[in-house]
This record gives sequence, structure tokens and C-alpha cells, in this order.
Amino acid sequence: MNKLAQLKLDVAKQPLVQVIKPGIVFGNAITVLGGYFLAAKGNPDWLVLLQVLIGTLTVIASGCVINNIIDRDIDSKMERTCDRVLVTGELSIAHAILYAIVLLGIGVLCLAATTPLALYSALFGYVVYVGFYSLYFKRQSVWGTFIGSFSGAIPPVIGYAALTPSIDGVYWVLFAMFAIWQMPHAYAIAVFRKKDYSAASIPVLPVKHSFRTTQWHIAITIALFLIVGSLLTALNATGYWYLGVHLLLSGYWLFIAMKPIKVDSEQDQVQQQIKWAYKIFGLSIIIMMALCLMMAIDYV
Repeated sequence: MNKLAQLKLDVAKQPLVQVIKPGIVFGNAITVLGGYFLAAKGNPDWLVLLQVLIGTLTVIASGCVINNIIDRDIDSKMERTCDRVLVTGELSIAHAILYAIVLLGIGVLCLAATTPLALYSALFGYVVYVGFYSLYFKRQSVWGTFIGSFSGAIPPVIGYAALTPSIDGVYWVLFAMFAIWQMPHAYAIAVFRKKDYSAASIPVLPVKHSFRTTQWHIAITIALFLIVGSLLTALNATGYWYLGVHLLLSGYWLFIAMKPIKVDSEQDQVQQQIKWAYKIFGLSIIIMMALCLMMAIDYV
């Protein structure tokens, strides 16, 4: 292993890095860029871009730290999360709270330098994620995924709002589009992590209902995503190249979601369901990245 790779590994192992859930932060950076460049229409303000990126990602990181604090009891019961730094005690709760406050403060200051709409959108997402999703709905209701999707849809609209001081139709379409995208993405994760969620008594759809019910929910939300995502072109925010990529990829996503799963035994059934869920999850990531790229380059 070369020195750069070792350095990256060492950084990734640091408690202050682990507790912000860097994978989530990185994924949201892509959607922020998509929303921002859609609004920029080929004429970006690089200082504003830096402000909105730092601001959004630090607010998200703060929310992830608070989520990790709240979820300590849940995480201790799940194989995937039982070694998180707040569960093991590698990072104290007091230090984590202070860290979250500092991150939130940095984020608020950066976003306040852009537009009030960007700042208020970020704070709305933060309150939903921490106050509604993490504290209650994740633990108590099968609707947790739906509520959580509201906060997951916020990063692209923050990017868009950084250059658009008032709410317009494109703002709402971006919000609806990415909120809907969250649903099949999260349901797919819940299918291949069903064992963990069951152990922690988290009432996600695959735990509370049958796989067939989950599959239909995923198919319906993908169909809605296909329709809503097309509205960006209808509103003259994106061109036909974006629309073509969206229809092609999302149409294939829907096809995979609706495709029957053939099994030979009960054990094979579980394996095939997990394999199918990984396909849905993988396609969700590809589609999100592809559409953010197309929003950035195929503007009107």
C-alpha cells in the first residue's frame, strides 16, 4: 500500500471523520453541485459555490453527528454499526455534541453568505432529520423513510437556492424529485439490511411487510420519480439530452423493480431478493450521479 492510500485509510479511521458519516456527506455533495449548476446556467459564481458546498456539507455532517448520538442504542444492536465510535466510547458524547455545534455554526455562517432561502432550506432539512426522523419516526413508524426523504431532498435545493433567492417551480420539482428518489433507494437498503433492522426493531417497510409489498412500493415510487424528473424539461430548466438520459435510466430502473424474481427454494428466495435490492440500490446511485451531471451541462 502506497503512502497516499495509507494516509486516506488513517484519516477515514479517525473518530471525528467516522462520526460525520463521510459516505453520506460525499453523496450529498454531488446533489448540491447538480442543483447549483442547474441554477448557474453556465455562469457560476465560484465563491458562492464554495460557500454553499462548505455550508451544506457541514450542516449535513452536524446532523449525522447528532443522529449517531441519538442512535447509540440502536447501533449497538446492529452488526453493521456496533463498532461506531459513539457505541464503543472512542468518542465521548460531550465531544460529539460540541463537534456538532461547531459544524452547524460553520454551516450557518457559510449559507448565510449566499441567500436566505438557501439557509432556511438547510435548517428545515436539519430539523426534519434530527427532530422528526431521528428522534421519533425512524424508531416508531413505517413512515420513517417517507419523513426522512424530506431532509434527503434538501441538498440539491440548497445548491439551487444559493443562486435563486425566491422559491419557483424548479425549486419544488427538485425537492419532489429527490424526495421521491430517496424512497426506493432507502427501501432497497432496508431489504439487504433487513436482518440488522429487525435486530434493532426498526420498523422499516421490509421488516413490517412482505417483500412483495416492498417491491411494489419501490416500483410505484420509481414511476413517480420518472414523471416528476421529466418536469425539469417541461419547465425549460433542462434540455432534451437530460430528458433522454432520465427516461432511459429511470425506465430501466423501473423495469428492474417490476421484474419478477424466480426462486427454487426459500433460501434461494432470500438470496435473490438481496441480489435484486443491490441492483436497485446501485442503479439509484448511478441515476442520481448521471442526472446531477446532466442538470449541470444540459441547462436551458
